[in-house]
Amino acid sequence: MKPEAVSLARKLSLVAERWSPKIVASFNGHDVMVVKVKGRFLWHSHPEADDFFLVLSGRLTIEMREGAVTLGPGELYVVPRGVEHCPVAEQETELLLIEPAGTPNTGDPRTAAIKTKI
Repeated sequence: MKPEAVSLARKLSLVAERWSPKIVASFNGHDVMVVKVKGRFLWHSHPEADDFFLVLSGRLTIEMREGAVTLGPGELYVVPRGVEHCPVAEQETELLLIEPAGTPNTGDPRTAAIKTKI
């Protein structure tokens, strides 16, 4: 099979729903995902994994009990494992996420979005 680059812009053009990560690649047991977000997510934590956010477009504020960090395009933040946080996007924002395969986006498999490959 011929190697092909992953076009994040093309993959994001296939995404209609918000807060529903789509897997675009995998490496070393991790999922690389794109997601569109707008509005407030829910307070949650990941007891087993850090949470990696890279803003591709828009702005994202990650609220934490200790304070908040706001990210613009090209900026990233890693929420340490176990830290409760709540992502908020006032405008539609596109993100790249990386996390261990099978990590629920809400921290709870019962309420998490089902991740699909695109």
